[in-house]
Parts: sequence; structure tokens; C-alpha cells
Amino acid sequence: MIKYALRCRQGHDFESWFKSADAFDTLAAQRMVSCVVCGDTDVRKALMAPKVRVPAEVTPSDPSPSEVEAKIAALRAKVEAEATYVGGRFAEEARAIAASDDPAKPIWGEANAQEAKALLEDGIPVAPLPFAPKRKMN
Repeated sequence: MIKYALRCRQGHDFESWFKSADAFDTLAAQRMVSCVVCGDTDVRKALMAPKVRVPAEVTPSDPSPSEVEAKIAALRAKVEAEATYVGGRFAEEARAIAASDDPAKPIWGEANAQEAKALLEDGIPVAPLPFAPKRKMN
């Protein structure tokens, strides 16, 4: 099957499918192809823009799970080495640091969504970490 852009003598443009290029030529020569607008049988192929497939944009592949896990492990090690874990007192400690004149000391801990939202609304910068604290097994 082949699709052609067609134009009649009156200037009407339309498209139609044909079994083959030869089938169109045979039907057009016998005036068996007619304009869908006016019925004119003097129909010729119109200029067509070829449909060109453009390869999808190449994007870097997503990191493998092991790469992501390694980056999260490195972040965890940095946070645990450089910040103080304050547990469930995170919101309280973050507010105390924000209210003090001392340079901010890094802390990390746990806060529920409502506490985190309230801290952000009060202009206290916080961000979630992609890992949970290690729980000690008794």
C-alpha cells in the first residue's frame, strides 16, 4: 500500500491510498480517481514531504541500582561522620540552631511531614535524606 497526496485540476488537495504506484497510474489514466471535494477526474500526484524517521534523542542511561546504592551509601557515611544524629528531636533542635547566633552545626534526625513543613514555612532549611537511621537491634 502507498499513500499519495493528490490535487485535482480545480486545486483541491486530498490524500488516498493505492495498492501500488502502478495501481495509481492505471486508475488515474482511466480517470477512475476523482477529487473528494468536486469529483473532478483530472487528478495528479501533488508534491509530498517524505516522512523521515528521526532517531530518538540519545540520553545517558539511568544509573544502575548498584551505582545509586553506592552513592546513597557514600552520602550516609558523610552525614554520619559530619553531622550529629538528634533522633526524634530534629524539629526542636533545628529551631534552636536557627534561633541561635552560633554558626549552624549540622544535625540529622527524624521529623514527620507536618514538622518538616512547619520548619520550611518558618524559613528553616531542611531536606529529606534518602535513607533511614540505622536501628539498633536489642
